Amino acid sequence: MKIIRNARRAFQGALSAMMLFAVVTPMNIALAETKVDNKEKESVDCVPVGNWIVPGAGKITEADVIAKASRRTAVLLGEMHDNAEHHRWQLQTLAALHMARPEMVIGFEMFPRRVQKALDQWVAGDLTEAQFLAAADWGTVWSTDANLYLPLFHFARMNRIPMVALNIDTQLRRTVASKGFAAVAEKEREGVTAPAAPSAAYLGYLLPIYGEHDRGGKKRGDTKPDDPGFLRFVESQQLWDRAMAQAMHAALERPGRPLVVGIMGSGHIRHGYGVPHQLKDLGVADVGTLLPWNSGTGCSQMVAGIADAVFGIASLSPSTQEFSSRPRLGIRFEMAQDGGARVLQVEKGSIAEAAGLRDADIIVEAAGIPVKRTEDIVETVKRQAPGTWLPLTLKRGSDSSEIVAKFPAVRK
Repeated sequence: MKIIRNARRAFQGALSAMMLFAVVTPMNIALAETKVDNKEKESVDCVPVGNWIVPGAGKITEADVIAKASRRTAVLLGEMHDNAEHHRWQLQTLAALHMARPEMVIGFEMFPRRVQKALDQWVAGDLTEAQFLAAADWGTVWSTDANLYLPLFHFARMNRIPMVALNIDTQLRRTVASKGFAAVAEKEREGVTAPAAPSAAYLGYLLPIYGEHDRGGKKRGDTKPDDPGFLRFVESQQLWDRAMAQAMHAALERPGRPLVVGIMGSGHIRHGYGVPHQLKDLGVADVGTLLPWNSGTGCSQMVAGIADAVFGIASLSPSTQEFSSRPRLGIRFEMAQDGGARVLQVEKGSIAEAAGLRDADIIVEAAGIPVKRTEDIVETVKRQAPGTWLPLTLKRGSDSSEIVAKFPAVRK
């Protein structure tokens, strides 16, 4: 494992100079990003920074984590999408796994399968960064600052590791969320088969996430397990899990039986409810699950079975402070077919919530500029100075209105 330690030091040195940031939360409904109440924060971290812990068992060495994970059929690495430290940890872990298992395929939640050709061309060295991001339709399919992910993409390219698009288009997820899986014609399912039934524990996990935001006029906390909207929400999440599991399953059939590593939101991994559950239904039971663990997270969540192992991540590093000080509206969104940005989710306690933005609102103008592309929202927010106001023109149902998002001044 000396090689692994050397590789780790090399990648840490290269990464220390990176200053990564994201401005607007990506369009996908990321299950992993539920916030922890301050009352759950404890003075002593249950996962010390820079250490690996087996939930329910205690410390484990990095060498043992990598040795065990590298013997798996597939390994899932979680993340909070806009956390730069999580992506550094993913790169470090990928490097160690690649040293142990050079035959590797990396699957990314960030890409729908329709852009697979762009991923192949990138790994082959046929595209520049700008060409790759354009060909992969990055601004539309993910919308998070690409700098957070480019080190992972370059790692794959440098080592000629195949990259696989794990996801499906947003339109299919949205259709399933509104109509249910059975109502979608088979030819429109992008080859995704019926997901395995969710466990009762998964339903219990998803219910508070769904209930965090107003749904169809219901108040927070009023959602019942048999609510039709909630059940459709569950189906859309399972569709997402199933699509990624199928893509990973297909990658396992490549010559050399490579180790298939999935890069995805932690919510698709925790407790084995999401992608691991769907992989098992497809006959892939030997799946490793590794998660980053933010310093200060309540230890009540550190329970056996949440993952095979977790790695302690510092909540604030110099670059993370830089990132967190950037203006952030606090929405997840997608581009509407008729123009504008449709709000998928408004974060609790965010600038957007204070301004009165709601789920399903469509932002048609930002600072007087028509919203026609993802970048129109991302770049406008990025330019917003502390202490300034951002006027937004909304379409809410058949009504139009204007609100003002007020960005607080920087605290000294």
